[in-house]
Amino acid sequence: MTKTSTAAKAPTARERLLSAANELFYAEGVQTVGIDRIIEHAGVAKASLYNTFGGKEQLIRAYLESRHTRLTERLLRAVDAAGNPRDRLLAVFDAQAELFSEQDYHGCAFMAASAEAKHGSAIEEASDVSRAWVRALFTDLARDAGAPDPEALGRRLHLLYDGGVVSARMDRDPSVGAVAREAAAVFIDAALPTGS
Repeated sequence: MTKTSTAAKAPTARERLLSAANELFYAEGVQTVGIDRIIEHAGVAKASLYNTFGGKEQLIRAYLESRHTRLTERLLRAVDAAGNPRDRLLAVFDAQAELFSEQDYHGCAFMAASAEAKHGSAIEEASDVSRAWVRALFTDLARDAGAPDPEALGRRLHLLYDGGVVSARMDRDPSVGAVAREAAAVFIDAALPTGS
């Protein structure tokens, strides 16, 4: 193996910093974890963090953006695997229930980070983008299913989705995912025209 191929496979400083941020921020909180711990955990020089991200807030934003990418991929994979429009709506809750069962589930990274963020910050903005995407997903899927008021159904399902996240974390109860799915099915069936 040549030096070039080995170097190409080694994670970049950016990748190492994001990996460390993902692990530490998600487990302990974005304000609790200091820059020095991230740098040490990533095994990079302090200058690498500032040259790559500019500062902690930008690192937190990049961490949240990477969490959003994983979230969208997971939810879209579940939706795409579902059969009919009703099942596509419920697939979001199936994907959520799988997440609740993971050993290292610590709740919603966006809720946690935005609770600690200043109003108008890059952290709040990244959290708002992710929330808007989830709401739009529910609304679009409701429209595809033939809901007469897709915005209202999307909002109700988003509320259930958020409630599941909080309950699974606070009660440390992964079975909440099944309960949220059952409640979603009731809302969906009530909202969709007969025969959908």
